[in-house]
Amino acid sequence: MDSSERDPNAPHLSDDQEHNRLLAEMAEQSTDMISRHTPGDWRFIYASPAVEHLLGYRVDEIIGMSAYELYHPDDVEDFKRRAPSVSYERGTYTHSYRFRCKDGHYTWLESTSRSIRDPQTGELKEILVVSRDASRRINAEQTNRRLARVVENSSDLVVFFDLQQQVTDLNESARRLLGLDPGATPLSLSQLFSVNSYAQLQQGLPMAERSDQWHAEAEMQASSGQLIPVSLELLTHRDATGQAAYYSILARDLSARRAMEAERQRYQAEVSHASRLMTMGEMASGLAHELNQPLTAIVNYVRGLERRSVGKSELPVTLLEKPLHKIADTALRAGEIIRRMMDFTRKSLPQREAVALAPVLEDVLQFCATSAHSANVRLTSRIAESVPAVLADRIQLEQILLNLLLNAIEASASGENEAPGEVWIDALESTQGQVIIRVHDRGCGLPEGDSEQLFQQFYTTKQQGLGMGLAISRSLVEAHGGQLWAEPAEQGGAVFSFSLSRAESTDAENR
Repeated sequence: MDSSERDPNAPHLSDDQEHNRLLAEMAEQSTDMISRHTPGDWRFIYASPAVEHLLGYRVDEIIGMSAYELYHPDDVEDFKRRAPSVSYERGTYTHSYRFRCKDGHYTWLESTSRSIRDPQTGELKEILVVSRDASRRINAEQTNRRLARVVENSSDLVVFFDLQQQVTDLNESARRLLGLDPGATPLSLSQLFSVNSYAQLQQGLPMAERSDQWHAEAEMQASSGQLIPVSLELLTHRDATGQAAYYSILARDLSARRAMEAERQRYQAEVSHASRLMTMGEMASGLAHELNQPLTAIVNYVRGLERRSVGKSELPVTLLEKPLHKIADTALRAGEIIRRMMDFTRKSLPQREAVALAPVLEDVLQFCATSAHSANVRLTSRIAESVPAVLADRIQLEQILLNLLLNAIEASASGENEAPGEVWIDALESTQGQVIIRVHDRGCGLPEGDSEQLFQQFYTTKQQGLGMGLAISRSLVEAHGGQLWAEPAEQGGAVFSFSLSRAESTDAENR
């Protein structure tokens, strides 16, 4: 009720009285609790109605209670330690504390206290207090402090930067790994990343602004110039209006993981190389026979020329031209066999590239030709020219194919007077961007029980086998992101299939 709405019959109040009346009315309606206390024991001598929604007490219940009875035990001791140093003559005193509500739980209050003294004697008469609920603010502050401790102690790198891409803060892990002094001059975000990664980050910022976060792998740059591989998450932090206020980067050092991956690749390359050498050892007699044929042919051509030249001081060029061409062609064929052997057994780290299947299979089939002939097995390729290239290491792909084909040849072997066994290979493109390569045979089929045991190390159905070929083949396929599995063929025998990723773009026709 304002002054214009007052009862005309009400007694007229002086200005001071009207002022006090308005203050009393505001105290009664305020959502802040206004209270008066006795000095010393801080007993309530007045409390505004707001006490009920703040603490759950009615006004008549809390009058006469001491504030010390409602303080949290930890806070009352703190307040008592402060009390001797508080001079109420110097104005107001504000502090935050926990107060016990009527239902027993504690809530945070923020109070501003003012002393009321006798103007004549200066004696402290009472204390006027205005209290408000501070639970949300203090809980938020405590949460922020806990989060700040987590961020500072995290092993991940945390970087904050503003809209101008100036670094505003880094946690201890970031400062230590990047070799930055806590008191260093202001840094630009570009100083923390390699040139390429900084450009990558510029492309990610608009996406982080749209969706509040963006993930990538990048390289951070230490003050020494060392590049540190990281996986990072870029976060956008917004103000109350929803506009981007600043950004943060949470980065995890991938150096150890990359080193482990490199070591795993090195170990796998060693195992793969040993497996290829064992395979060559198993095929030694066949390869010796394959090399013996062109070498014998060369010797025969040379001896033929020797016979023709006996007793003659000169020979017509026409007599030499044909045998010399044959000698050259045969020597090249022998050299090609040796090249294939050296390529297959060479020691090198994997190199993924687009590889066309047909040329690789042609080399592998030539490797296996002698073994297939000795086992009376017909070996054919049914791979269509339309099958796309795959993303693979060529040598490892040859090793996988060779292991599967040699197993299929051995399973399909037949006697000289029997119908020849049959082994063939085909491929098809899946709907998931992969190419599935299959080796079929009409041999003895898969062992009874779980076919997965075939891929266990040292498990073998051969009398002199080591049980490593299929295990190594599966590990090589899985390292390429594919799978290798076996299943029985419909008309007897077995089918071994493996999947490889299709090459996105390829010049594999020349490989």
